[in-house]
Amino acid sequence: MKKIILSIIILIFLTGCGGLYNLNNFVLPNDLEFLTLMEELDNPQKIGDYMEENFTYELHLFYILIPYELYLIQKGDCDEFSIFGILIANYHGYETYKIKIKYKSESIYHWIAIYLENNGYSITDNQYYFSGYPTIINNQLCYPNFNSFKQIAKFDSLRKNKNWSKYIVYDYEGNIIEKGYK
Repeated sequence: MKKIILSIIILIFLTGCGGLYNLNNFVLPNDLEFLTLMEELDNPQKIGDYMEENFTYELHLFYILIPYELYLIQKGDCDEFSIFGILIANYHGYETYKIKIKYKSESIYHWIAIYLENNGYSITDNQYYFSGYPTIINNQLCYPNFNSFKQIAKFDSLRKNKNWSKYIVYDYEGNIIEKGYK
């Protein structure tokens, strides 16, 4: 019995911050404040700003909060933040993805929400919005969008001073779109 329990715990740790939640089954709650918030957060920048101002990171290894639960308790992990972000952006017509990144030094995966906007990708990594690498254009600091999923994995690794070993990208429906290996 101890071996079975230990095996289950190890499997949970290897899957990362939660798992792949199917948003196709999500039913909007009958909560006017939440529905109003969804209407107000009409672009990825606003979604990221809202999460940064209102949510606190808290690891949930054994369950995944649905977006409405995250809204209510305001504490979640990378998977829950990415689910919240892509749900709301998709509601506003954005093409959205989730990327699962495996770091060489860690046993769990990290999840990031990805949004197609302005002919490139932007992301929310936990609560924080990024629209690309800082670049100097005409002597001005700009943040053009990411051009590939691999570029997002590299950016996240550099930002966290970690080495990634692989990534998997999922579309809104949970279908695998791309896999990458270092």
